[in-house]
Amino acid sequence: MRSITVDLGERSYPILIGSGLLKTIGSRCQDAGYPLRSPLLVVSDSEVAPRYLGVVEASLRGQGYTVVSHVIPSGEASKSLAVYEQVITTAIQAGLDRSSAVLALGGGVVGDLAGYVAATYMRGIGFVQIPTTILAHDSSVGGKVAVNHPLAKNMIGAFYQPSMVLYDLDTLRTLPPREVSSGLAEVVKHGLILDQEFAYWCREHASELLALDVEALGYALERGCAIKARVVGTDERENGLRAILNLGHTIGHAIEAVGGYGVFLHGEAISIGMAGSALLAAKLGKDRGIYEDTVSMLSALSLPVKLPAEYSEDELMEAMMHDKKFKEGKMTFIIPDSIGAVSIINDIQQSDVREVIAQLKKEGSPW
Repeated sequence: MRSITVDLGERSYPILIGSGLLKTIGSRCQDAGYPLRSPLLVVSDSEVAPRYLGVVEASLRGQGYTVVSHVIPSGEASKSLAVYEQVITTAIQAGLDRSSAVLALGGGVVGDLAGYVAATYMRGIGFVQIPTTILAHDSSVGGKVAVNHPLAKNMIGAFYQPSMVLYDLDTLRTLPPREVSSGLAEVVKHGLILDQEFAYWCREHASELLALDVEALGYALERGCAIKARVVGTDERENGLRAILNLGHTIGHAIEAVGGYGVFLHGEAISIGMAGSALLAAKLGKDRGIYEDTVSMLSALSLPVKLPAEYSEDELMEAMMHDKKFKEGKMTFIIPDSIGAVSIINDIQQSDVREVIAQLKKEGSPW
């Protein structure tokens, strides 16, 4: 088993990565101090619950916990205020108290939604992340929880840390290939922002990662989580350094919004966004090789790097105006300086971004 600590002083918590961990969740909740007298709520989705919810419930009940579960429809559409209200209703009806916890069993949608429930129910109760996708290695660490507004992704949310992250590698074996690639976008992102050697390692071991080789995947998730833990430990509430984790997300979130949250998977949209950030770097005078290497890494992981021609530049720009990173007519982008190093640029011109979007529909870069 691999173990990483997110260092936040008294609120520090472990990330545990290994096989067979779902069966230990009951004892780990006891070790974390959740009392048996307080009910626990497990939130999962319609894809994950049939496979793994029974194992989690059995482990918790085996330790003596009262457990109630709420299963949401799979997909980004469930990250809404309407579904949030339904989960809150379940929590109230189950009698959750201030010593209870919400356990998120699933991917990023489940983690974000369940985390926002935990952050707001009775002004905050316990929270445990049990990610079941590769993509969730990113979202399950760091305490960003949220639901979407129809006009903007993650606009309604909070910073709320879990008490632990339990990452059972066995749950990844049932992921379809497209979900695997989508998750690996966030894995290689961590290398692109802070670890050049790891970024190139991901390209060199792409076939093993896509095949879900246990050793390769365990190492990649450990490195990705460790990089994110280091950033979060330095800047928990995104007042500075943590913004680098948003590489590719300004364009990526706009792609998701315009496509209706579902045409592109999150990692696919972020992959196109990272290609766009590298294109923008080239436009601003950075080495064109950054773009070429970024595209080769993403392509090796079977990720898209181009934008479909039917996506409207006007609609994408409009979506970016609602992004939290848009201020006073200027746009904030994370721009690569090299593979493994980035800068936060706060005064990107909208005209430059529009040109990049247009170029993402074509082959190659003119800069």
